[in-house]
Amino acid sequence: MSEQSNTSQTLESATVPNLRDQVLAAIKNVYDPEIPVDIYELGLIYEINIYPINNVHVLMTLTSPSCPSAEQIPGEVEQKIKEIEGVSDVKVEITFDPPYTQEMMSEAARLELGFM
Repeated sequence: MSEQSNTSQTLESATVPNLRDQVLAAIKNVYDPEIPVDIYELGLIYEINIYPINNVHVLMTLTSPSCPSAEQIPGEVEQKIKEIEGVSDVKVEITFDPPYTQEMMSEAARLELGFM
């Protein structure tokens, strides 16, 4: 294979985001209705797993077990991920282990919310 072909392949794969990056971008479009920061920056996403045949599993938490958006947020995460071309199935699992704390927020989220 020529050097030019290798460069072309590298450029092509660099410009097309992989599925995990697309899932992450979709999740960053989901906000807690009461907080002006996306749920990823809030630290609510614990794991993103991509399994064979583009099945996506997201392990996440909520700010509290009594969160008024407990059904809305996971449903929106699932919907945004299902909109990604090529995704076969999506499972969003909620856990409260470990319990959510403000330390899980990104520095950007803490700045936005005035915690720094």
